[in-house]
Amino acid sequence: MKVYLARRLAQSVLVLFGVSFVVFAILHLTGDPAAVLLPPDATVEDLQKFRQAMGFNDPFLVQYGRFLAGALQGDFGLSVRHGEPAFGLVIERMPATLQLAGAALLIALALAIPAGIVSAVRRNSLIDYVSTVVALLGQSMPTFWLGIMLILLFSVQFNIFPSSGRGSLDHLVLPAVTLGLFTTARITRLTRSGMLEVLNQDYIRTARSKGVSGPPVVWKHALKNAAIPIVTIVGIELGTLLGGSVITETIFAWPGVGRLSVQAIYNRDYPVVQAAVFTLASTFIVVNLLVDFMYTYLDPRIRLR
Repeated sequence: MKVYLARRLAQSVLVLFGVSFVVFAILHLTGDPAAVLLPPDATVEDLQKFRQAMGFNDPFLVQYGRFLAGALQGDFGLSVRHGEPAFGLVIERMPATLQLAGAALLIALALAIPAGIVSAVRRNSLIDYVSTVVALLGQSMPTFWLGIMLILLFSVQFNIFPSSGRGSLDHLVLPAVTLGLFTTARITRLTRSGMLEVLNQDYIRTARSKGVSGPPVVWKHALKNAAIPIVTIVGIELGTLLGGSVITETIFAWPGVGRLSVQAIYNRDYPVVQAAVFTLASTFIVVNLLVDFMYTYLDPRIRLR
């Protein structure tokens, strides 16, 4: 098991280095940062002095090494717009993003796991057909459209929930539902397929032939053995929710990292963009590393690989 976990940890570190390189390279290719950071009336001499002072004239790998050394210490430079440390701005917005992603995932799990299990147990029934149609609709509806429709219905028409901002739990309902429904659809489909595969195994038929009733077979035997793909998709979806909530946060004016990233892109605030992408990517990697650790509990055979 130690070898397995050590290998996964080493892979995560390599992925993190790869992410840092891609983030820096993409922003490096967007143009001359000196022309963006300095006022429009800056002279050529001012541009040259600024490039020299900031190290923009150094070779690419030298600049990347300096960026990586700072990133490992949480130093991404100062925000161009706010004049504050970029990493501090991202960490300040991170709790809002974690709250939104966590609420969306809880909604998805509360709906998807029972729906997927019932659909598998009652295959080709009315419940199965309804669940499948709802899952397909959930994956077909764009997040921005669903968010706007929820605002029009529950904020404008019935005035039940606020349409923007972050405060009480009422502010969390609409963005969490918007973000969680797409995830619900995917987890439902994967849970159903995983349960169908397990329910056809010989040990399930043996347990039923010995008189074990339906619910214990489903919850104790089938669900645990079908948990590997479910845990995998949940880990992926959590990382996706953390990094993919940009549209939802923008629609509902939710003060998270996604909205901060959009504002930073519009303002060409490259230090904030780098800090946000690096932080979200690191969080995604950590979540998937924890999922790998859970594999060793759910399936002891993994420890031998």
